[in-house]
Amino acid sequence: MSVQPVVVINAVGMTRRLLAHAPKLRALADSGWARSLEEVVPAVTCTAQASLLTGKLPQEHGVVANGWLFRDTREVRFWQQSSALVQAETIETTLRRIGRERGRPFKVAKLFWWFNQGADVDLSVTPKPYYGADGNKVFGIAGTPDGLCERLEGRLGKFPFHTFWGPNAGLPCTDWIAKAAADVLKDDRPDLTLVYLPHLDYEPQRRGPSGCDMPKLVAELDAAAAPLLDAAKAAGARVWVVSEYGHCDVSRPVLLNRILRQAGLLTVRPGPFGETIDAFNSRAIAVCDHQLAHIYVSNPDDVQAVRELLASQPGVSRTYAGAEWAEIGLDHERSGEVVALSDRDAWFAYPYWLDDALAPDFARTIDIHRKPGFDPCEMFFDPALIWPMGRAMRRLIQKKLGFRTLFDVVPLDPTLVRGSHGLPAADPLDKPLLVADGPEPTEGLLKTTDFRGLLLNALTQD
Repeated sequence: MSVQPVVVINAVGMTRRLLAHAPKLRALADSGWARSLEEVVPAVTCTAQASLLTGKLPQEHGVVANGWLFRDTREVRFWQQSSALVQAETIETTLRRIGRERGRPFKVAKLFWWFNQGADVDLSVTPKPYYGADGNKVFGIAGTPDGLCERLEGRLGKFPFHTFWGPNAGLPCTDWIAKAAADVLKDDRPDLTLVYLPHLDYEPQRRGPSGCDMPKLVAELDAAAAPLLDAAKAAGARVWVVSEYGHCDVSRPVLLNRILRQAGLLTVRPGPFGETIDAFNSRAIAVCDHQLAHIYVSNPDDVQAVRELLASQPGVSRTYAGAEWAEIGLDHERSGEVVALSDRDAWFAYPYWLDDALAPDFARTIDIHRKPGFDPCEMFFDPALIWPMGRAMRRLIQKKLGFRTLFDVVPLDPTLVRGSHGLPAADPLDKPLLVADGPEPTEGLLKTTDFRGLLLNALTQD
């Protein structure tokens, strides 16, 4: 059995409206077909990627957001990488089984997609810093097999981690990932290559899609994909393009945890490094993730009161509890007792402190694993600093000299954020996109969960 390789480019943020500005990717659509996808809820990275690769809603695969409260330890954990957290079978595992049945194994490469560690793939690369005992952090990537990351960085230079997330997030990381994928495709010849190109996820969140030059950003992504498209052509591979969500403009953050605290439902522990949430004594905690929040309520008797409190707040569009979870595909034990969706022009910010002087020390840093919610303020330098880049350089020098210090350059003002995502887009042109070839489905709007079946068929048809 021969298999024509398939390269799947996850061009996060790409929509049919934006495709016109990407001539190389548009050419794929012109020779095949392009359709909008109905989003999963929440339309965020981890949930969408899990649905793309399992064909299931979060009520089945369990990835209810980019992070959630782990009830056994009362810890909020965001951006976990373990593939074991996905509770439904992913396409890579399905291909592994089909390969055994047919006597011809499928080789899969997974590059910078989430839930990469422990994934049932042959080649993987994922961002993974090193953490020292003294609190130091050194950027790095991890992957399999042994030597792959070293080979790629030997040929392409160090992965520009500082452009993958943070105030400097931008094009260089997408350039590097696309070239790395081209290298893997050329040297390792996988049957399926999953590649995540994040370029369109930065400025549209910082400035909102109407506040940045979207044609320019899309053209930059298109140009960055060129080495990968050339490598795919040389390998005789088909190229599909998919995305997870489109962005929308927002004008107001909603700080659910401050609302809960002022109502006496959330408690904090003061300390030498600022206030932290006391998860064991809080009656309710909001885990905020873009335009959705999971609210974890310890006492069932408080659920209705918490729901009514939050439902009455400006910027909150809808709340769900109990059996209502199923209406949005979030009927899973990891979901909060109350789930809240924002208005289209609003988003949920995680801060819980009432005085910025008492904010935890991590709030002013890039610290995606310690914060009890997603923080897009990490993409900004604090405008209150006279020379924020100089402050960052000073902190770097202090680190290199062995001093313990913080890269405290992140603002605490959530009103700086002008773009978000998480809700289904109102206009199909602003929904996520699938560009593919082969037979085009005849039904109307495709769903994100349809992607897995279409890709599996493309890889396994005789």
